[in-house]
Amino acid sequence: MQSLLCWSLLIQAALGAVLAPRNTTVACNSSPDLCSRAYSNITQLGAHDSPFLNNASASNTISFSDAGNQNVNSVAQLTAGVRLLTAQVHNNNGAWHLCHTSCSLLDAGTLSAWLSTIKTWMDGNPNDVVTILLVNSDDASAEDLSAEFEAANITSYGYQPPSTTTALATWPTLQEMISNNTRLVTFVADLDPSTNTVAPYLLDEFTFVFENPYNVTSFSNFSCVADRPPAVFEQTATAISSGRLPLVNHFLDESEGLGIDIPDTANITTTNGKTGVGSLGAAASDCSAAYGKAPAFLLVDFFDEGSAISIVNSLNGISTTAVGQTTPSVTSTSSSGASSISSLGFGSYGSLGVLFVAWFAHQI
Repeated sequence: MQSLLCWSLLIQAALGAVLAPRNTTVACNSSPDLCSRAYSNITQLGAHDSPFLNNASASNTISFSDAGNQNVNSVAQLTAGVRLLTAQVHNNNGAWHLCHTSCSLLDAGTLSAWLSTIKTWMDGNPNDVVTILLVNSDDASAEDLSAEFEAANITSYGYQPPSTTTALATWPTLQEMISNNTRLVTFVADLDPSTNTVAPYLLDEFTFVFENPYNVTSFSNFSCVADRPPAVFEQTATAISSGRLPLVNHFLDESEGLGIDIPDTANITTTNGKTGVGSLGAAASDCSAAYGKAPAFLLVDFFDEGSAISIVNSLNGISTTAVGQTTPSVTSTSSSGASSISSLGFGSYGSLGVLFVAWFAHQI
């Protein structure tokens, strides 16, 4: 009888350890520290010209890989921690394609196909808020663009602000956007909000965002001064007080002539570096001081070279290890439909727990 009591105490202790509450902290955009913060109060790492790759594996229909701005595709960018993806939209014989400057230079395929890959990633990452910025190079209408979003079946994720004609005084928190499953913010440059009656999730960029200069070809020419939209040109204080979110362009180009600029790949680790003239770290510090707050977006070429990820993490006050981490999902059923071990609360001790219970039952 004493032996039975001992075994009873042992099994209670074992089951207590196995069934103890687990850490259920949810990470928003890879960190639980960001969940309670407003969309406007975080810094998002942006991949400039996200779909345009400069390597031999790129699926560009035109072989001009030197015009590419990234090493890996948009899905890999998202997985690594990028949360702003930008692309150029062009009319290619009546179809809306992602082309770099011209579809005869570099064509990365249709807008809808690209959006489909983003939708698939978002389906599998339900605690992440993603931002897209489309450069509307050939003046696609809201109807044109919404048709591409509908074809990709991604419209349900679209965030719709209370007003599409004025900058927001208060943005929702990441957790609120995640809870409402409106986790995709889409800016379009440009899209007249007064003519957009079909897709309120397509937001005119410069109603909500201002940018510093781009097309920089010298380290000494990087600047935090407001450049676009024209209403705030060289009026940084006005841009900030308007409620627009600051987007910092930080990529170095070299001119190929005929109006064609390509990324300066030879200096990319300096451009994306932490310190020094023309570095991303210096720009982040200088622009934070100029704006009175950290930029909402840092847009770079080749985000995976240099220190872009760690710089953005520092601005957000999170550790480097937070980026790329995900919270494992716990499935309630196995592929056969039966309850899984993890759903019963055994977690990683499931097999041990079940075997112990079975062995104890046999002993008594």
